[in-house]
Amino acid sequence: MKRMLRLLGYMRPYVLYTLLSVLLTAVVAALAGFRLLLIKPIIDNVLSPVAAPDKVLVFVIPHTHYSINLQALLPHRFHNAWTVVAVALVGSAIIKSICDYLGTLLANKAGFGMITDIRNDLYNSVLRRSTAFFQRHTTGTLISTLINDVERVQSAMTTVLSDFLQQLFTLIVLIGVVIVVGGSMAWVLLLFIPVIVISTRKVGRSVRTTTRRGQDKLAEIQNIVQETISGNGIVKAFGMERWEMDRFRHAADKLLTANMRSVAVQSISSPLMDALGSVAIALVLLLGRNRIQHGGATVGSFIAFLATVIALYDPVRKMPTYYNSFQQAVGASEEIFKFIDEQDEVRERKRAIALKSFGGLIEFRDVHFGYERDGKTKEVLHGISLTVRRGEVVALVGPSGAGKSTMVNLLPRFFDVTDGAILLDEHDVRDLTIASLRKQIGKVTQETVLFNDTVRNNIAYGQPDVPMERIEAAAKAALAHDFILRMPNGYDTMIGERGARLSGGERQRLAIARAILKDAPILILDEATSALDTESEAAVQAALANLMQGRTVLVIAHRLSTVRRADRIAVIERGSVTELGSHDELLALGGMYSRLYKLQFGQDGVLDVDLGEVVAADAEGIA
Repeated sequence: MKRMLRLLGYMRPYVLYTLLSVLLTAVVAALAGFRLLLIKPIIDNVLSPVAAPDKVLVFVIPHTHYSINLQALLPHRFHNAWTVVAVALVGSAIIKSICDYLGTLLANKAGFGMITDIRNDLYNSVLRRSTAFFQRHTTGTLISTLINDVERVQSAMTTVLSDFLQQLFTLIVLIGVVIVVGGSMAWVLLLFIPVIVISTRKVGRSVRTTTRRGQDKLAEIQNIVQETISGNGIVKAFGMERWEMDRFRHAADKLLTANMRSVAVQSISSPLMDALGSVAIALVLLLGRNRIQHGGATVGSFIAFLATVIALYDPVRKMPTYYNSFQQAVGASEEIFKFIDEQDEVRERKRAIALKSFGGLIEFRDVHFGYERDGKTKEVLHGISLTVRRGEVVALVGPSGAGKSTMVNLLPRFFDVTDGAILLDEHDVRDLTIASLRKQIGKVTQETVLFNDTVRNNIAYGQPDVPMERIEAAAKAALAHDFILRMPNGYDTMIGERGARLSGGERQRLAIARAILKDAPILILDEATSALDTESEAAVQAALANLMQGRTVLVIAHRLSTVRRADRIAVIERGSVTELGSHDELLALGGMYSRLYKLQFGQDGVLDVDLGEVVAADAEGIA
């Protein structure tokens, strides 16, 4: 109930549309009941040659003198019974149709608006989560929640909701008509209410559970699809098409089982309502026959009562279906609200400071950091202390897993330190607004992230109003302008998903152009050239040299040819800084860096070995 109320809470901005829809739906229901009441005058007046022409009675309340004469509701010139009934029938049909159309339109406006707000809130919540959130949840699960779970809620809160309102008011009106027309015969129908309510609640609870299971199985399928499509090269290289197909088929079978369980539960409602409806009508026929025989009702009034009971069966039969749909929405919303409500590890403090510009000092002060896994924290950084001054290039070298990337990811607060502090111009980064902090930092990584858009929009990411001259200047500085012009449509060329239509070097140079255009004073280069061949690396190195000019730079690289021109080099081993100095100072020191340099370049400076492999080997006692 809490989740349903929370879903309905999204209706607040659309309360006017909802109220108007409710009003129009009530009119539709009233007119539906009115048209059923016309059955009595049709039989007792229009089709009866002995009926009084001046009394076209819609209904008479038993044991009272109260009645409604249809002629009293129409102008006096309509005196013929057929004319009176025909005008009432056609007029009510026209008004009902208009109100039905407008009511459905307004209900769907409110429903779709509400779903749009839910989807926007969910996407905004997911988008602003820390990196740890995306490590905990798979891409397929997040996509499934954003699309499939929201779609399931949408089905209940738009089409079903508008139908539900109409059927609810129709049910209320018809119950009133049944009581007024049928008198004591109507009370026999109360016997069926407990059976309907109890069975509906039990079925609804089962529907909610089976729906959640089905949505989870669908998320598993989307995980498999996402992994196999994004990793299709590996799938083909290892010849694993059949294995992946078997994995997908197994997941699809589990989804089929979950869906069939859900259908099996939902399908109980309609046959149950059919059986109860048949029993109810049989009892009504028995009572009606006795009433007519004893003069307690006319044939017209009983047929009107019977027709209303039959009409009443339709909304009663549909109510469990609507209830099941709402239970499906509640089941689907469980995952939606779980992601919206999840507390993030990286949160902006109240009254955080907006950093206007970078003054000139980055300080890692006794920084500790650990990942939490299975309820335990594994520390990967142990008391890192390092100061980087404005305009300085500091290289971080060390084996894979030493903590280099973790260290630089703490600066823009992709994660938060577990102890110690990182300061920017004497401000703890946790005291700064996240937007102002990340505005000061540009990043180029080994894994280049490009979007399925034009070259222009990838360079000017998130800046659609940037003049073309600035985009071209950034591309020239990144040595990308020439190959862009050779593309079919130049800067308007679509580059494919993740830049699939470009070479590795071209993708990297577009990423560098994007960083140049951002013009952030702090730059992080994380293995920016490690995946490139010699020719591509030379072009990217030249582009990086342009990018690094006038910036404070943190460089991570395995190749010492990349880092030896840095102002200072920090050797990171097992989460600690073991050596710090310039290239010449560290060579003279004769420690780890000196041994690595000699191993990588040999005595003649020709040998080129990946530093990560060398350090790993040295750590194992092989070097």
